Amino acid sequence: MSEKESNKGSFTLPGEAGYEKLTLKLAEKWGADAIRDSDGTVLSDKIVSTDYDIYSTICLVRADNTWAKANRDKLQQNYLMSFPVTAKSDKVEIDLLSGFFREQFEVNFNDDPKKWWQVFDRTADEEVPKNQWTFDSVKGTVTINKADKWHKYTVNFLAYRIWEAISMYNHITNNWGDREHQMPVDPIYTETQKFMLDYLQKWLDEHPKTKIVRFTSLFYNFAWFWGDPSIQRFTYADWGSYEMTVSPRAMRLFAEARGYEMTSEDFVNKGQYCSSHNVPSKRLLDWMDFMNEFVVSFGRKCIDLIHAAGKVAYMFYDDHWVGTEPYGERFKNFEFDGLIKCVFNAFEARLCSGVKGVKTKELRLHPYLFPTGLKGEPTFMRGGNPALDAMRFWANIRRGLLRAPVDRIGLGGYLHLVQDFPDFVETIEQITREFRTIKQFHTGSKPYTAPLKAAVLTAWGRLRSWVYVGHFIHGMELYELTESLAGLPIEVSFISFDDILDKGIPDDVHVLLNAGRIGSAWSGGEHWKNEKIIDNITQWVAGGGGFIGIGEPSACQFSSQYFQLSHLMGVDREIGMTLNKVKIDVPVFKDEHFILNGIEGDMDFGRDIDKVYALDKNTTILSRNEESVKIAVNNFGKGKSVYLSGFKFTPENTRLLHRSLFWAAGNPGDYGTWTCSNIRTDCAFYPNTKKLVIINNSEKEEKTKIFGAGGKTIETSLEPYAVKILDL
Repeated sequence: MSEKESNKGSFTLPGEAGYEKLTLKLAEKWGADAIRDSDGTVLSDKIVSTDYDIYSTICLVRADNTWAKANRDKLQQNYLMSFPVTAKSDKVEIDLLSGFFREQFEVNFNDDPKKWWQVFDRTADEEVPKNQWTFDSVKGTVTINKADKWHKYTVNFLAYRIWEAISMYNHITNNWGDREHQMPVDPIYTETQKFMLDYLQKWLDEHPKTKIVRFTSLFYNFAWFWGDPSIQRFTYADWGSYEMTVSPRAMRLFAEARGYEMTSEDFVNKGQYCSSHNVPSKRLLDWMDFMNEFVVSFGRKCIDLIHAAGKVAYMFYDDHWVGTEPYGERFKNFEFDGLIKCVFNAFEARLCSGVKGVKTKELRLHPYLFPTGLKGEPTFMRGGNPALDAMRFWANIRRGLLRAPVDRIGLGGYLHLVQDFPDFVETIEQITREFRTIKQFHTGSKPYTAPLKAAVLTAWGRLRSWVYVGHFIHGMELYELTESLAGLPIEVSFISFDDILDKGIPDDVHVLLNAGRIGSAWSGGEHWKNEKIIDNITQWVAGGGGFIGIGEPSACQFSSQYFQLSHLMGVDREIGMTLNKVKIDVPVFKDEHFILNGIEGDMDFGRDIDKVYALDKNTTILSRNEESVKIAVNNFGKGKSVYLSGFKFTPENTRLLHRSLFWAAGNPGDYGTWTCSNIRTDCAFYPNTKKLVIINNSEKEEKTKIFGAGGKTIETSLEPYAVKILDL
């Protein structure tokens, strides 16, 4: 294969009618083999008549606004909790949509509020009897009688979504002016299902040149509540939660299938909603499973139509993915041909690459071809630097792709915006070349992976592998941790507390990790009250397993300990309950320890947990922040543990984690094979082809040594963000 041939394919280009010459020019330059439309753009006949594969985007829940407007009772709904109002007398009137974006929501008075709504005295934590409140559908209010003065009251009410959130975001971001607001319809209704299947069949007939049908995404949006613009733009967002799947019909069907009824409070949860950061209740997990079963069943009917038309079906895994659960057992039943994931970083790349039951996996790179980014920052406009953005994102994504492959990459948005940014055009060409090279090395070969398997323990387990509740949330210990793990040459899995109860810790796991803040789904919350969890992990570590705890691992306020695994880690946290207890004064270990070997300077963990103290004189303190333990290691039986007071994705911390894993596993001698001396560089060795890939994650030139098998050392230098490939 010639160099020109090897630098073509596996790339999806966003085309744009009116810019045919630019579209075809960049398709050639970037080596595209497919051209797609984007939300807000169309492809002209000149583009679709070319030899490129054509991706056509479809979103069935907002495909026909005329039908949606004529069937407003079939619009998607969700529960909202009104903002709290303090009673100043024995009567309280609450404006239900006060504080929310009134262009997004409309109160549902069609389904009996007395049946489906709930009113709460949040101060007393009690539901207000239904005979003590009334509603006014004209004013959009609820009035509470016999209220307790100075208590706070809220209403859980059903609302129609009258502007689909993703279209709304794109509309406002790209200044679409008076373009009609698109409404989302709910496929839970049989009438909607018939409409959607008929619409899809007609659409397929009208798109004969489309090869790939790309769902954006499927049916139900992630939760995104917008606020009153005069107060704040957003009030709540969670890419993995199920608020947007609720309707009276769905709740009736659930009751028939599962034998009990859900309530509004199961979704509102005192205003915390179904946040993925919170430990899910058994009722919520049942609802998710019920909706997943429905989405897979109806989604399969849509995909069967596409296959019958001789086309392939891809799903975009970002916007309307709720209910699909790519890491769930049913995902393979869809028979999707491809999965597309929008990515900024390594753990998102791993999230896509790890999904089973789909042939083609594609990454949608950032920055999107929009004037601004997700946070409103300038991108393809004055003040933006999209070329630098693209390379920084790619440097992180690339770390994950060295470990696990995907099949394709691509861009989205308005192609014409790149015309004023020629350096971006050149950067994307470089990225496409690098991607194809890395992809080629995975063909028929796997990178060297050390004989060490780590399992990350959360309340979600495998269902939320690689922490899918949105993009990278900086400052959250588990997100920072998984970003470091995503580029390490070890095997990583995700398990839940229920997994440990049902099956114990898998035999092939060497190290168990738990990271997060008290009460969160990531740390585990009230799961730590279960003595069997404590017993199983303790027995496993005593028998030789390794444990790494970060932040507030195993934290739960119900016993004499704050960390329920304090006996393993040798440390606990002072929260004001044991102030009279004299703490053991354990000096900082002065000798060089394995996990800190070669790491210089103070470790920056971001938001450290403070007031952590040693429980035993045998606990080894490696670092202390004033009087609080920052890094500690401990032996327990035949096993070992490491405690870190926080974590932040940095080169130093990634190296610390890498070494900690081997120390906790009891195999420090196995550390080092096919690693780099310079923490700002990474490498991967592919044994079958004898290829060594070295990457520079830094914007500066770096020198590094690679430690190969058998003590062999290779020295090299790399330009900023460069990739170097060596034949060994």
